[in-house]
Amino acid sequence: MMKPLSTQLADLSARAKKAEDAVAAAQKEAHDKLLARREQAHADATAAIQKIDRDIKGASDTVVANWNTLKAKAAAELEAWNAKDASQSMRSAWFSARLTP
Repeated sequence: MMKPLSTQLADLSARAKKAEDAVAAAQKEAHDKLLARREQAHADATAAIQKIDRDIKGASDTVVANWNTLKAKAAAELEAWNAKDASQSMRSAWFSARLTP
């Protein structure tokens, strides 16, 4: 026997409501996952930028340290060169004074 039309419509309405609720839940779940992924991507990008900033600062510190070492080495070599040159000039003058009649 067939159910009355009003009962069939009530059953259909209940199934439609369940389907609507399932779709709404799926949309909310998808939206929440999207937000979580977006937040994670933002956090990953921020962490990557911070790492790059640290790497750049580290490289900058290394360049400064290497530059200071190079300047000190060049100054020491120049001082040694000047001392050697002065010493040779003094020897030349001493020999010249001894050899000149």
